[in-house]
Amino acid sequence: MKIALIDSGLGHLPAAAAVRRLRPDASLILSSDPGSMPWGPRTPEDLTAHALACARAAAEHRPDALIVACNTASVHALPALRAEFEPTLPVIGTVPAIKPATAAGGPVAIWATPATTGSDYQRGLIKDFADGVVATEVACPGLADAVERADESAIDEAIAAAAHVTPGDIGALVLGCTHYELVAERIRAAVQQPGLPPIALHGSAEAVAAQALRRIGAEPDPGAAPSEHLTVILSGAEAALPAAALVYAEGRALTAASPAPR
Repeated sequence: MKIALIDSGLGHLPAAAAVRRLRPDASLILSSDPGSMPWGPRTPEDLTAHALACARAAAEHRPDALIVACNTASVHALPALRAEFEPTLPVIGTVPAIKPATAAGGPVAIWATPATTGSDYQRGLIKDFADGVVATEVACPGLADAVERADESAIDEAIAAAAHVTPGDIGALVLGCTHYELVAERIRAAVQQPGLPPIALHGSAEAVAAQALRRIGAEPDPGAAPSEHLTVILSGAEAALPAAALVYAEGRALTAASPAPR
C-alpha cells in the first residue's frame, strides 16, 4: 500500500505520521515545494498550479491514494486535482476540524493563516457546523513559516501573539493549518488558562488518514509489520527529508525510512 501526501512544505508530516499509526506497513510518498511557500497569499490559479505539480511528481510513484495535506490547497485546488487524477487515484482533501471541535458546544477558537481567517470558505464551515456556538477566528501571521523553518524564537513569538488575542474561556481550539499540528503542545501551553479544564485541540491529521484508508478499502491495522519505505520529493526531485523536519517528532519517526521501490 502506498499513500502520497502533498503540501507546500512540512505540513504533510502530521498526516503522514497518522497514516503510519493506522497502517505501519504503508509506504509513504511526501511531495512538497518549499520554495513556493506559503501558498496562502498566492492566487487560486497559481496555488493550483503548484499543487498539481506536487501531485504529478507523487503520482509517478503510483500511490493508491493522494492526501492534500493543506487546508488552503484543499479549498482552491481540490477540484482540479480530482479532475486530473480520479477515479484512478483517490484524492482526499483536508478540512479544518470545526465540526468535532464544536460538537460539545463552545466557545471555540480557530487558529488559521491570515489567508484563511475570515475567508468565505472558513466562514461557511462555521455557519454549517458551529451554528449557535461562539467561534472566534484567530489569524496567526508567520506561524506556518516559522514552523517550516523550525525557528524556535519565531514560533514562540507567533504563538504568543495569537494566544494574546484568543479568548481565555475557550474549551476547544481548531488547528486550521496543518503546520500548526507540529507545535500543538506549545499552542496548548500558550492558551491554557490556570484553573480551567484542559483545552481540547482539534487537528485534521487523524481524520484525513482514516478517510484515505476508507477510500482505498483498507482497514486500520496498527499492529502491522512496519514499513521503512519513504520517498521524499522536493520541487519535483527526489531528496532527503529536510533537516527542519527532524526537529519535530513526526519527522524524526521517518528518519529510519529508505526510498520506496517504484
